[in-house]
Parts: sequence; structure tokens; C-alpha cells
Amino acid sequence: MGQQGRRRDFSEFSAKLEKHIEKLPDYAVRAQEKLQKVQKYFPPADQAGGKPAPPRPNPLQRPPVRRPDVTATLSSMASQVPAFAEARAKWDRWNHPAAKLERRKRRTSRALTLWILLTILCGVLTVAAGLGWMSATGAPMMPQAIMAFAGAVVFGTFSVRTGLKLHELKRTPIPAAPAGPPPLPPAGSAARAPMERLAECEASLTELLRQLSVPSSVGTTPVSEVSVADARQTADEAAAALRGLAARIQAIERGRNSAPAREQAALDAAVGKLREQLEDGLEGYRGLVAAAGHTVAAAGDGLVTSKQALTDATDRLAGLAMALRELS
Repeated sequence: MGQQGRRRDFSEFSAKLEKHIEKLPDYAVRAQEKLQKVQKYFPPADQAGGKPAPPRPNPLQRPPVRRPDVTATLSSMASQVPAFAEARAKWDRWNHPAAKLERRKRRTSRALTLWILLTILCGVLTVAAGLGWMSATGAPMMPQAIMAFAGAVVFGTFSVRTGLKLHELKRTPIPAAPAGPPPLPPAGSAARAPMERLAECEASLTELLRQLSVPSSVGTTPVSEVSVADARQTADEAAAALRGLAARIQAIERGRNSAPAREQAALDAAVGKLREQLEDGLEGYRGLVAAAGHTVAAAGDGLVTSKQALTDATDRLAGLAMALRELS
């Protein structure tokens, strides 16, 4: 009985499976109709312009948070607030290689003085103990004399080594400060904006002169090395003169802040006059940058007019730098 029930169940399952297999074409037709309806409202990417739909943002995912650059924020704050600028200037002076060398000399000199005093003291104790000046009976105190003599030898050795170290430090040349952009005037100074433009012009001129120093495919440079070196030296002298004029403006501004009210108008006029001279000098520097740019642009065509313009701009800037040095 059990086997007959199992056979009957299996035959029924086979019959149902055959019915579903017969209906597979109908199922395929229905699926195709539903797919066409879906594509009618939501066309695929190739039919909608060839661009895939942008991915939808995940509502459960938080957008990335951009954290502010702490270093850039502190740098901008230090350049805008006078107190921070002064503190930064003091820190730079403290970390200057010459200041570090001077501090090492002072520490070594103090240590040498200490060792010499201790050596003299131990020598006096050695003589006193050997002659019996420290005892009531006047007899020599040999253990104390030996210990004092040993101390004199040790401290004398330290004195000799420290003296040699101090001599070496005095002969050490003062190391140069690491190259870096010079500090800008405070944010409220009249010389701040011209000095910012001067820094930009210096960076541009450095790159342009480097381009003029690179040999071409023929093996020659667009401009002679003497002309490039002359332009670079003249630009450095002009920049130094402009910074000296800016320092003069800052000094007058500090004096104006401490001067009586009746004198501030005259000092403001002096600052305005120096600011005009600073702008004129900066305009001449920018003329040299423009001439260098034209020379780089015309280097591939072999034009000579731009090279002559570079020479003329260098000569004009040299005369302007000389006048600015006389003013500052």
C-alpha cells in the first residue's frame, strides 16, 4: 500500500511538471510584455543618450566632512595679526643658526669658568691639606690631600676639554640661514600689498630666467648667460632696495602710532609719498618680468627684439634700484 501511494504521488508530480513545461512559452510572452512596459517608462542607458544614470546617493551614508587645514589657518592668522607676526619673527630669530651658535658659545664659556674655579679650589685644598693648615695639630692630612688632588686633576681635565671646545666654536664660521621667503609687513601696513606683489613677481622672474638658461636642441641658450646673470643680479638688488623702502614705511608707521595727534597727518603724508615711490619701483620690476616673458615666448622664433628689450629693462631696473637705495 505504501509503495502504491508513493507511485501515485510521483505520477501526480510528473503530471503537474508537464503542465508547467507546456506553459513556459506563455510565461516567456508575459515576461516580454512586462519588460516592454518597463522600458517604455525607464529607457536603458544606450537609448537615453548613451550616458548611464547617475548613482543615487545612499541616505544611510554620511557625506564626507572636510576638515579645515590647521596649518594654513594658523599661517594666515600669523600673517594678518600683528601680535602673531611679531611672535613668529622672534621665533625665527631664536632659531637662526647664528643665534644658536652664540648660545652654544655662552654655555661653553660658563662651563669653562665653573671647571676652572673648581680646579683652583681643589688645588688650594690640596696645598692646605698637605701642609697641615686644616688640622689643629699642624700635621699633614694625606687622605684629604689625595682626594683634593684627584679632584683638581678631574676638574682640570674638564677645563682643558671645555677650553678646546670653546676654541673650536669660536673658529666655526657662522652658518647661513636657511633660504626662505622674507617675512611680509603686517596686514595693516601700507607696504603689505606691494610686498605681496613683489613676492609673486620674484617667483615668476625666477622661473622665466630659468627657462632662458635652459639650452635649446641646438645646444645654445636663447640668451647669453651674462645677460641672464646680469638680469638676476639686478632683480635681486632692486628687490632688496624695495624691501628697504618697505621697512622705512613700517618704521614711520610705528612712529605715527606713538606720535601726537597733530603730527600724525604729516607722517601719513610721508607714508603716502614713500608708497608712491614703492609702487614706481615695483612697476619697474614688473617691466623686467614682462621683458623676460616676451623673450621666453620669442626664443623659439629666434627674434632679437625681445632680447634687446630684456637688456633695456635690466638697465632701467638697475638705475631704478640705484635711486631706491639712495632713498632708503
